[in-house]
Amino acid sequence: MNILNEFDTIGAISTPLGTGGVGVIRVSGGKAFEILEKIFEGRTEVKNFKPSHFYHGVIKDGENILDEVIVLPFFEPNSYTGENVFEVQCHGGINVVNSILDLILKSGARIAERGEFTKRAFLNKKMDLAQAEAVADLIHSKTKEFVIPSSRNLKGALSIKIKEVRSRIFEVLSRIVAGIDFPEDVKEPEYEYLESEFRSAISLIDKILSGAGASNIMRQGITVAIVGKPNVGKSSLFNALLSHDRAIVTEIAGTTRDVIKETLDLGIPVTLIDTAGIREDEDVDKVEKIGIEYSKQSLDEADCVVFVYDAVSEMNDEDKMILELINPQKLITCANKADIATCKPECDLMISAKTGDGIDKLKEIIKSKICLINPEDMEFVTNLRQQNCLQRAKEALVNALNGAVYKELQDLISIDVKSALIALDELSGEVITDNILNNIFDNFCIGK
Repeated sequence: MNILNEFDTIGAISTPLGTGGVGVIRVSGGKAFEILEKIFEGRTEVKNFKPSHFYHGVIKDGENILDEVIVLPFFEPNSYTGENVFEVQCHGGINVVNSILDLILKSGARIAERGEFTKRAFLNKKMDLAQAEAVADLIHSKTKEFVIPSSRNLKGALSIKIKEVRSRIFEVLSRIVAGIDFPEDVKEPEYEYLESEFRSAISLIDKILSGAGASNIMRQGITVAIVGKPNVGKSSLFNALLSHDRAIVTEIAGTTRDVIKETLDLGIPVTLIDTAGIREDEDVDKVEKIGIEYSKQSLDEADCVVFVYDAVSEMNDEDKMILELINPQKLITCANKADIATCKPECDLMISAKTGDGIDKLKEIIKSKICLINPEDMEFVTNLRQQNCLQRAKEALVNALNGAVYKELQDLISIDVKSALIALDELSGEVITDNILNNIFDNFCIGK
């Protein structure tokens, strides 16, 4: 983003485009109310607008009325961006919101870039970088469970803990520097004190990082492949897990000839894959062979593999051949057609894709196979950038701790302490480069 454009007045549509009851256009910047005066007509003039009020009127392009609207004004510094902001709530048709936005741009604003409203909130000290990234997590959350810890971060849970760690480290650094710079007046801190503080800071960082793996899974999701030979009920199971018919189901072997993917919400986002039945028959045509190769590829790439076989005919050599292709650590074995089977085969779970018996249990096994995640127990969620900052801070503190244990010169120890502080400041955004900043906000949607 050009630095000369960073504080222009910007506008964008903040609701998804499409036919709906309401559309929202947001405008932020020094000329916001000047623009609004040009296009809004209501009982109250724009110059008389008050905070915490909304105003009814019409948006006019010259003498032409574009729509009847509600306007919400927000005055600096008490707005989302810290600037003068107004939002127009209009009818939600595509042409309506586009016409109003075009008029706003013609009247002196420019179109906002991705994440520019939140970027301005960060630059104007309305939130730190961790809170800004929580906004993106809320917007892109793939499950309702991920909303809970993301919302806590938006309120400052992660930021508060980082400040606590930083405060302790900064206090240690202050004492070291005072002892070095004013040796006649201030004693250098005891090495036992340094050890204790460094261990405490490392422990706090470890607590934050303890949820890193779960955070990544909650954000990125997992992949679950359903595999087996033809006609064992893979597509039926795929449909049963989704609770709707997505894959074609017939008695003809080789019906599924390609990989079919759908998203399933199990508290963690799951990409469910229905694969072509794996078989080595000479009668297999070219298209089905390609599908089988995709199926084998899915075995390697999936985080979890649900192997399905027929509980009535029981497992045979063809089933066992497929089993040998699967990593045991990510394998769940399901015997299908439990509703008509006369015996109980050895497997992780007996199911009936037809009646739904065992489907809920299978969902729980899939979750436990990947990791045990209870979103309510996740005190912090972190992204890869934040985890990298925390890891670098921890490594620097471990070096400082080793220096304290071996009673190295405190001048040398202070170098590692400063490195830890810099890493934490990068996390919060106190120290940040333009490239990193732009990369973060480029992942936002326009209008947020």
